Amino acid sequence: MFKGLGDLAGLMKQAQELGGKMQQLGEQLRARHVTGTAGGGLLEIEMNGACEVLACRIDPQLLQNPDKELLEDLVRSAVNQAVEKAQAAHGEAMQALTGGISLPGLDTLLSRLPGVKP
Repeated sequence: MFKGLGDLAGLMKQAQELGGKMQQLGEQLRARHVTGTAGGGLLEIEMNGACEVLACRIDPQLLQNPDKELLEDLVRSAVNQAVEKAQAAHGEAMQALTGGISLPGLDTLLSRLPGVKP
């Protein structure tokens, strides 16, 4: 009768451990910085591994003769590049967390943590 309670306690302990590891993962991702560039480095977007934009740097040359469409394209390109790198960092962190084992639904669970976006 009480054997089931022991199993439940074990599951709860594992869930707490995983929760702690996921919290750690979120902190690691927020500490990791990636950069997307466009226009030969004239525009840079710095982002952390949780896909939060930290900085946007625009070379003054781009602002001397502003071309709205060009600037918009460069921003889009640099942001997309930074997002790709942040997602790669997320994937690497997930591999480290799970030991390379694919766990269905773990990304969804992680996405519910503040600051963690798969």
